[in-house]
Amino acid sequence: MTAARVEADVRGDMVCIQVSGEIDLANASLVQEKINAAITNEVRTVVIDMTGLEYLDSAGLRVLFTLADRLRVLQMTLELLVPPNSPVRKAVELSGLEPLARLRPGQRGR
Repeated sequence: MTAARVEADVRGDMVCIQVSGEIDLANASLVQEKINAAITNEVRTVVIDMTGLEYLDSAGLRVLFTLADRLRVLQMTLELLVPPNSPVRKAVELSGLEPLARLRPGQRGR
């Protein structure tokens, strides 16, 4: 099974969720559960920090699309931190997710 690590840090009305490792079909459901558990009704902005993410397949993209749809309904903002020129960023850009989430350049090694 592939490994993904999900850690959340609430900062006022924002939650920053760091996702590292790999997200694929084997662990996408677990990653989605952990992300959903970190989001409370008190937050207005959800930041997914993917600077430590090494691999993201279509199941991982589905997690992000599902999250974006949920947050839209809850009237929360979604921001994705993804390093420029990384394979993960290319996958996100090609997926068409950008209109649903603000894509920001993240710095590796944060």
